[in-house]
Formats: sequence, structure tokens, C-alpha cells
Amino acid sequence: MAGTDLRRILLAEDSVNDAELTLTALRANRLVNEVIVVRDGAEALDYLHCRGAYADREAGHPAVMLLDLKMPKIDGLEVLRHVKTDPELRTIPVVVLTSSREEQDLVHSYNLGVNAYVVKPVDFHAFVDAMSLLGGFWAVLNEPFPAR
Repeated sequence: MAGTDLRRILLAEDSVNDAELTLTALRANRLVNEVIVVRDGAEALDYLHCRGAYADREAGHPAVMLLDLKMPKIDGLEVLRHVKTDPELRTIPVVVLTSSREEQDLVHSYNLGVNAYVVKPVDFHAFVDAMSLLGGFWAVLNEPFPAR
């Protein structure tokens, strides 16, 4: 979708099944935004900083980052800490999309500046509905911070 005005979604998810479920749910809701899938926290940071495999990617930040907490290499909380303390990245909306109902994860995420915390519904239809709300709001309705 390069060259269009559709805003990209960055999905940081190490589970192939959960990533595919998320992509299916977004497509089921007719969200045609480009979704970039990264499999761990290090790859997410590489994407955001345009380095490594993403050194030549199209400029600009994603409309939203959907971030799993339990990932290899660098976990989601560390990615969130990095994003929200970096002056170039901190305006990117971050939605934690996790299976964790642990109160400490919720509290820690909000203390680090997460924009929303969503526990992945187990039921497929509930998951599709959740993705409709998330994708529709963050990738379509929300006005992003103006590019500098």
C-alpha cells in the first residue's frame, strides 16, 4: 500500500497463530490499512528506528502499534518504555494487545504511558469485534500527531 494515504498498523506479536488471527479479524472488518507484523521486541524497535531489515522502509510512523507483552529478545513492556521515552516515537499510539490479565502488567503498562490495554478475547467473534473497534478508531478515526 506504499504511496497511499492509508495509515500503517504495526503489529508486534510473536505467536504466528495470534498474528494470523489479528490479521483475519482486521480483514473481516474491512480495514485495508497495511499491517506490518514483527515477531519480537527487537524487530519492533528496528522497524520504528528504520534500521536493520527496515532501513529502507517508507518514512513515517504507524497510526498505531498493537503490542504483545510476552515476546522474545525484548519484551513488550521494554518496547513500550523505549517508545514512550523517545522524543521521536512517544506520540505513536500504543495499544497493548495481550492475553495477560495480570494486574502488574496492566499497572506497569499504564505507568509507562500505554494508550490502551486490551486483553485478547478467547472467543473468535468477540476478538473480531474488538479488532473492529481498535482498528477503526486508531487507524481510521483518530487524528495522529502532526508529522514534523
